[in-house]
Amino acid sequence: MTDDTPVCDEKHNLKDMHKQPRTHMPERDAQQRATDWDEVPAGYTVEMAQREALRCLQCKKPLCVAGCPVGIDIPAFIKLIAEDNFVGAARKIKETNSLPAVCGRVCPQEDQCEKVCIVAKKFTSVAIGNLERFAADAERERGEIKIPEKQPSTGRKVAIVGSGPAGLSAAGELVKMGHEVVIFEALHKPGGVLLYGIPEFRLPKAIVNSEIEYLKKLGVKIEVDSVIGKVETVDELLNNGFDAVFVAVGAGLPMFMGIPGENLCGVYSANEYLTRANLMKAYDPDYATPLLKKKRIAVVGGGNVAMDAARTSLRILGTEEVYIVYRRSRDEMPARIEETKHGEEEGLKFMLLTNPVKVLGDDKGWVKALECIRMELGEPDDSGRRRPVPIKDSEFVLDVDCVIMALGTSPNPLVPMTTPGIQVTPKGTIVVDNETCQTDKEGVFAGGDIVTGAATVILAMGAGKTAAQAIDQYVRAKKSA
Repeated sequence: MTDDTPVCDEKHNLKDMHKQPRTHMPERDAQQRATDWDEVPAGYTVEMAQREALRCLQCKKPLCVAGCPVGIDIPAFIKLIAEDNFVGAARKIKETNSLPAVCGRVCPQEDQCEKVCIVAKKFTSVAIGNLERFAADAERERGEIKIPEKQPSTGRKVAIVGSGPAGLSAAGELVKMGHEVVIFEALHKPGGVLLYGIPEFRLPKAIVNSEIEYLKKLGVKIEVDSVIGKVETVDELLNNGFDAVFVAVGAGLPMFMGIPGENLCGVYSANEYLTRANLMKAYDPDYATPLLKKKRIAVVGGGNVAMDAARTSLRILGTEEVYIVYRRSRDEMPARIEETKHGEEEGLKFMLLTNPVKVLGDDKGWVKALECIRMELGEPDDSGRRRPVPIKDSEFVLDVDCVIMALGTSPNPLVPMTTPGIQVTPKGTIVVDNETCQTDKEGVFAGGDIVTGAATVILAMGAGKTAAQAIDQYVRAKKSA
């Protein structure tokens, strides 16, 4: 579809636009993009965006809004796109979502707002995520980002521990409410998983930086290299002028299988691998960050992080083959369909119904192969997915020289360990009131992966928004008491 394609002609009935096929977002050629770090989807043209916006039925009771964890007025912003008011659409989104350019790229809309789209009952859902990205990009590219009016200063201070999606979302809400907000980030740059976890080709860091700059212009203060639990504790923050603390440190502690050979040289956690590549720019020859450049790499796992690590590995100079080793079938893979599709197009090799049992090493302690066993699906487990069961005598050896474990993450225990009075679960997550994100400790709230375990960006943002509303009520009540 070209830029001069008319949105509709005189003979076309606008009432039937929802029956038209979903407007596909152009993507860069797979062979080309697998050799660089540029973004894969090219974005909508104006004509594409308006054509897709006209597919929205403008429902009186839109289920898509309820399906959005941050409650974006989806029909309203889509209507503004259809009316040529792209900047207005972005500002409408920002009334409830401070990071629209991020969410438009990495949010699993297919399992949330788009899943309950009324159009999808008979046709394909409206491409809500693509339209959100279009609106946010239009505002930024036109240089029309506007700082909204804030409520009068309350004189109250809120500390936010962690600058990932939950922390940034809470900060954006609280500062608009008139509170002084300071984010404490352990790393040397803010952004959390948006910066160190999600690769450049899926979420350009310029986009993340732009969203963070917007929050700074709103008035959010960010202190980097500040490991709460080391330089200061949560109690010390409360005793040093902060009226409330929101703990949003995520779940960055990598998990391993516990199989022989995991301590060999050449075995990474996906967290370390992606942090080296993304935050520390190991892929760039101008940076001295070390990252093993191996020919055959196995990534163990089937989620989005596994796909990110595998697709990153493909782009490292010298890599010849990258395998996804996953113990269930393709249907059970938790990764987004779009990500597995992109990975397959770029050359990933899927070893499904396969489970590692041992990492094999050479006489110098380096990985030389991965011993695996074939699996079959049995009865469903607690997750509702069919449980993988080993097939007897089906072991085989996969010839690889690097293994990346992408098996999920658990919460870092530093903040709970240094904060008496915070209740944690056996898995290390912080216990909160689900309606308010408040912990058992006075003045302390928590949300995002530190509460739920590893989840999505948008769910963490939803928690940040929920927490902000509760914190606002708490500090205002504290002021009047």
